[in-house]
Amino acid sequence: MPSKPPLKALQAFDALGRTGSIALAALDLGVTPGAVSQQLRKLEDALQATLVHHDGRGLRLTPLGTRYHARIREGFAAFDEAGAILGDAADDIIVLSCLTTVLGKWIGRRMRDWTDLDAHARIALVGADEEPDLSRGEADMRIYYGGRIHPPHRVELFTDHVVPACAPALIEGHRLSGPEDVLGFPLLHIAWNPRFTAGPGWQDWGRLVGRHPPSGDVTYGLSGSAIDAAIAGQGFVLAQTAFIGPELESGRLVIPYDLRLPLPEPYHLAWNPTSLEKPGARAFHRWLLGEGRAQGLLAAPAR
Repeated sequence: MPSKPPLKALQAFDALGRTGSIALAALDLGVTPGAVSQQLRKLEDALQATLVHHDGRGLRLTPLGTRYHARIREGFAAFDEAGAILGDAADDIIVLSCLTTVLGKWIGRRMRDWTDLDAHARIALVGADEEPDLSRGEADMRIYYGGRIHPPHRVELFTDHVVPACAPALIEGHRLSGPEDVLGFPLLHIAWNPRFTAGPGWQDWGRLVGRHPPSGDVTYGLSGSAIDAAIAGQGFVLAQTAFIGPELESGRLVIPYDLRLPLPEPYHLAWNPTSLEKPGARAFHRWLLGEGRAQGLLAAPAR
């Protein structure tokens, strides 16, 4: 079974993907080519996957390796972005950390509302799946989901619900006689990170409508990617209501049957108390709480 890859192995793999050769990767990292090769073997052993191969001229990424590197690069780019933010000498930047999809599909879309209220507070948004240590100043605030260990200074924001959504073209020309007909279309699945309590899946929704869903459809590692696939007409997605508001308003997604299931855990906002002394931080904190309350009302099923 695949295990968590070592950070040094990921760094070596990223360097190979960026530079295109063992020698240049070694130069980039300040180590020997042999050390890079050793880390690549460790990575493949940990993941139980073939990511590189010899093509006669040297090591190259396999097709799987190329796709994996694209995701790894996103992670290292986020580290670089966070480092640049934290390295900024200005003490008045308020750093809000969020899960990647929460940033891209929810709070990031609402920031214009905040800037209309307060154009002077300096906000930096960082998408990161790893939880920052707020006590060490790795971020000022964090929107996080669930969690086995909660920061001491936190408040519940909202509990989201999932609902089946699709592009209008997917069901155009089809006469749906009931919610169970949704299960006859391609279904897009979401593989939750093992450290979270998984949200409801199609099996759960199938029990809600009294029909067992088929298996064998596509699974995505990020809910945002599954939503994007649904927008592209690839199938139905059990989308979190917080992540699809603009798509519903624009008509890019529709909900034929509004039968919702709650996530097993809520989203929280955590913060470092000393960070609230930054200019605009208390107002921004209150605004986030208000956005959370509003989203909770929108997510709840209609009575």
